[in-house]
Amino acid sequence: MPRAGDPDGRRVLVVTAVEAERDAVAAGWPAVTAVAAGVGPAAAAAVTAAELTAALARGRPYGLVVSAGIGGGFAPDVPVGATAVATALIAADLGAVTADGFADVTALGFGAVSHEPPPELVREVAALTGAHTGPILTVSTVTGTAARAAELTARHPGAVAEAMEGFGVAEAATRAGVPVLEVRTVSNAVGPRDRAAWRIPDALRALTAAFRAAGPALTAQPPARPAGTDGGVHDTDATGPPVTGARTADATPPEEAP
Repeated sequence: MPRAGDPDGRRVLVVTAVEAERDAVAAGWPAVTAVAAGVGPAAAAAVTAAELTAALARGRPYGLVVSAGIGGGFAPDVPVGATAVATALIAADLGAVTADGFADVTALGFGAVSHEPPPELVREVAALTGAHTGPILTVSTVTGTAARAAELTARHPGAVAEAMEGFGVAEAATRAGVPVLEVRTVSNAVGPRDRAAWRIPDALRALTAAFRAAGPALTAQPPARPAGTDGGVHDTDATGPPVTGARTADATPPEEAP
C-alpha cells in the first residue's frame, strides 16, 4: 500500500521504483502520497497515470508529481551521497542507432524525449537540499562501462544522474497537465559496475533527509493562477482523506542501483 499524508497545501504524488525508496520518502515528509510503481519507465508511467486519474475522479487531484529514489551519479561532479534535482527529465536511450550514431525520437520526428520541471521549484528544492542540478537521464538498461558513461555525458552535457523511471513519470504527469520534478540521491557512480562501492543504505538515508528538507516547499500551495490560465494543472483540494488506493509493486529493497 502507498504511504500517504494529508498536506495542508497542494497534494503531492511521489513515485518511486521500490518500497525501500517509498518508505524513505515517507519518513522524510509524511505529508505526501508515496507509491512504489516498479522498476523502469513503463511501470512508472502506468502507475502514475492510474494514480492521477483516480485522484481526479475522486475530486482531489494532485498539484505536483515527483519521481524520486536512488540512482547513479556522474562522477566526479556528483559523488556518492549527493542529492540531484533535475532541470530536465530525459529519455536517454529512446530512439534509434544509425550509421551516424544515436538519434533520439525527437530527431526522428516521433515525439518528445525531455520534460522540464518548473524552474523556480527546481531552484528552491536544490537550495533547501544542497542538491546538484542538471538533466537526469532515464535509461532502460543501467550503464555498466566507462565507454557508455562517456557516451551519455557527451550527448547530454551537464547530466547529473542516471535512473530508470523519471521520464515515464514525467510523460504521464505532462499528459495530465500536472507539473513534475525528479529528486535522486546517489548510491553509486555511473560507469563500471563495482558492487563493493555501492552505498545503498546511505543513499536511502540521504533520500529521507532530502524530503525532510524539501517537503515544505513541495507541499506549499502555489500562488493562485487567473481563471483560464492554469494550462490544465490541478491545484489541491485540502479537504477529505488522501487517496490510498494506489497500485504498488511488491518490491523489496533494491539489490543494486542504476
